[in-house]
Amino acid sequence: MSPTTKRSKTPGVAALRQVGRISTLAWEVLRAIPRRPFQFREFIQQCWFFASVTILPTALVAIPFGAVIALQLGSLTQQIGAQSFTGAASALAIVQQASPLITALLVAGAGGSAVCADIGARKIREEIDAMEVLGVSPVQRLIVPRVLAAMVVAVLLNGLVSVVGTMGGYFFNVIMQGGTPGAYLASFNALAQLPDLWISEIKALLYGFVAGVVAAYRGLNPAAGPKGVGDAVNQAVVITFLLLFLINVVLTGIYLQIVPSKGL
Repeated sequence: MSPTTKRSKTPGVAALRQVGRISTLAWEVLRAIPRRPFQFREFIQQCWFFASVTILPTALVAIPFGAVIALQLGSLTQQIGAQSFTGAASALAIVQQASPLITALLVAGAGGSAVCADIGARKIREEIDAMEVLGVSPVQRLIVPRVLAAMVVAVLLNGLVSVVGTMGGYFFNVIMQGGTPGAYLASFNALAQLPDLWISEIKALLYGFVAGVVAAYRGLNPAAGPKGVGDAVNQAVVITFLLLFLINVVLTGIYLQIVPSKGL
């Protein structure tokens, strides 16, 4: 075996090759979005599918998540004598961090896995190859509507999680811990600002794009047989989760450097 072949089989080279292929697919998706004809019917169907499988789990996860944040921060602020900042701290934590991550995890776990399985099944049945022979672009016909649907639903679900999580945090802080409703709302109004919501929606939009692209990539490159499709689905979910947390760290760091904090 030649040294070149040995190097190509190392995990680092294989990982870089995968990153390059995913980036290439992402670029192809961006290039295909403005092209015509746009698959509007497929886009609406995928939006409905993503929404139907993620709305209820997202709402159910947002309530306890907001409750945990509110209870933990409420206990902490009581210990340091800063109960008046409980509302701002819990609401900002939910809007900036919890909402986009919850949305992304459910979009990737529920919707992305289904997209990966669907495209993977088409691939092993050679439907993708048949489309290419007929001159139909699989990226424009199948992947673009699914990626755009994931992005749209992620943005909408992010707003839902923000509202539900904030209401849950308000309920548990005011009712369970005896907080003051006026202080909760006043602190939130004093420290929160509109860019906090914008960065949350930008995160959700980017997370939806990454989840859709990774799911489509793994679906287009499964191993042979049904087991290969199942393995591709698992890999797509794991890869998406890792990328989402990495992107979250980068975006949060950039946001905190660019947007100044709102003072009292």
